[in-house]
Amino acid sequence: QVQLVESGGGLVQAGGSLRLSCAASGRTFSTYVMGWFRQAPGKEREFVARISTIGGDTAYADPAKGRFTISRDNAKNTVYLQMNSLKPEDTAVYYCAARTPGAPGKYDYWGQGTQVSVSS
Repeated sequence: QVQLVESGGGLVQAGGSLRLSCAASGRTFSTYVMGWFRQAPGKEREFVARISTIGGDTAYADPAKGRFTISRDNAKNTVYLQMNSLKPEDTAVYYCAARTPGAPGKYDYWGQGTQVSVSS
C-alpha cells in the first residue's frame, strides 16, 4: 500500500512557476513508477509526466514538454513536478499516482489532488 499526498498548488499568473510535491508513505516508494496527471473542469483526466523508479527515465505529454520537469527523491519518498511558463490552460487539479514497473498505464495508487489555477 502506498499513500500519496500532493502539495504546492495555488494561484499563479500566466508565465509564472509552481513546484508540486507528492509525498509517499511506506518503505517501497523506490519500487514504483510515479506519474503526474491533471483534470481540468469538464474534461477527462490526462497524463502529464512519469518517472521511472530510480529517475533515469522520464516521459511527458506534449503540452508539458519543455515547460514541466518531473523528478524524484527516493530518500525523501517524494516526487516533484516543476512547472514553468504556466498558461491558463494548465489550470486543473493535479494528481500524483504510483504503479508497478510491469504494469504500464495501470496506476493503482492516487493522491487527493492539488489545485493549480493560472490567471491570464
